[in-house]
Amino acid sequence: MTSTVVEWIPLFGSPPLAQIVLDSLSFMQEKKRLTLYAYVIMENHMHIIAEAGNLSSEIADLKSYTARRIIDTLKEDNRLRTLERLEDAKLSHKKDRTYQLWQEGSHPEEIISADMMKQKIEYIHNNPVKRGYVDQPTDWRYSSARNYEGLLGLIHVTTEW
Repeated sequence: MTSTVVEWIPLFGSPPLAQIVLDSLSFMQEKKRLTLYAYVIMENHMHIIAEAGNLSSEIADLKSYTARRIIDTLKEDNRLRTLERLEDAKLSHKKDRTYQLWQEGSHPEEIISADMMKQKIEYIHNNPVKRGYVDQPTDWRYSSARNYEGLLGLIHVTTEW
């Protein structure tokens, strides 16, 4: 699944904002709401491979909670220009909010085989390499690539599938 920040705003170049997403994913795992197999957080989007009883509901909760926390943090940090962009990007039918952080939709794709799972994990782990940010997937801090190499990652992922 892929989730993208509206207007591709590079919010996750700010470590505290990326940490909100990581903390939220960890919380959902601890509460047994989600099994996380792989992830990468780029500057303006994230890819995750996850499983849940009702995955669409859990992802909706994740996006709603992270949006609120990130917007609150932007307000605390007085990042007015970013808040203006999030306000301008809000879809007109969203009457219940001032800002919109995530683009609508998550672009989910069902993984139907072990080969497909391996391919998707390699794809998301290589995202920062393809963008030219790092030479090796394990060099990207906000990724589960380290977990798959037996190294300590920022958050736990289930590597047995």
